[in-house]
Amino acid sequence: MLYRPSRCSHCSICNNCVERFDHHCPWVGQCIGLRNYRFFFMFVFSTTLLCIYVFAFCWVYIVRIMASEETTIWKAMIKTPASIVLIIYTFISMWFVGGLTAFHLYLISTNQTTYENFRYRYDRRANPYNKGVLNNFKEIFCISISPSKNNFRAMVPREPALPTRSVGGGFMNQNIGKAGEDIEMGRKTVWDMGAGMDDNGAPINDDRVTIKDGELSPEIRTTVDDSDRAGMHPRRSSWGRKSGSWEMSPEVLALAARVGEPNRVGGGSSSLMHENSHV
Repeated sequence: MLYRPSRCSHCSICNNCVERFDHHCPWVGQCIGLRNYRFFFMFVFSTTLLCIYVFAFCWVYIVRIMASEETTIWKAMIKTPASIVLIIYTFISMWFVGGLTAFHLYLISTNQTTYENFRYRYDRRANPYNKGVLNNFKEIFCISISPSKNNFRAMVPREPALPTRSVGGGFMNQNIGKAGEDIEMGRKTVWDMGAGMDDNGAPINDDRVTIKDGELSPEIRTTVDDSDRAGMHPRRSSWGRKSGSWEMSPEVLALAARVGEPNRVGGGSSSLMHENSHV
């Protein structure tokens, strides 16, 4: 229920909303975004330099063995098997981290994110964030990092309890509107009316009220019919009948609105409900 800032995206793995979302990196175990992108790039870039350094100096060490013992390259490589293992390992790693470094250099120079590039955001339109190569690099490396919007050291506030609301001279049960049965198991939704009161303060029904296909249970219908015959409520009916004297309680109206049929309760027509709404 919040406005999402520009270049912000929700990570389905971390379940966090990340500013200037780049990607979720499984190797470092977190999302790469606004506040840690420069550190991620420097990590990848320094790893590439390390692979190049180890690869180059392993060969230098083999050449020095050849020169000191005046032997062939194969015999020199046999005398230093660790150098051979490192040469193979760093050669393979250089293709991964080196390619990733080159790709992110391209993204920085054009002021894009990996998320935007993979979704072809700026293939058919101009990039509004592109400020030129020099300014794009300054934005990543030379601007102070904004503080986090999350205060992880703050105490979690305790939520206040919801007070009971008085309705029609009584008190509304806090469990109104909660399903009494498990909907996922395929059973009908049963709504607990609890201590619902009518206008005279008498309980409507102490049993559970079942709504099936937008209609009330027969027990509620019987209560309505009996009250109509006795003339207990002299006001206009809200059940869609012109000749009635019983008014629907606010709890039942709320339940009818929850099931998505506020204009169809007890078989009433929309025109009659519209007429009753002006009373």
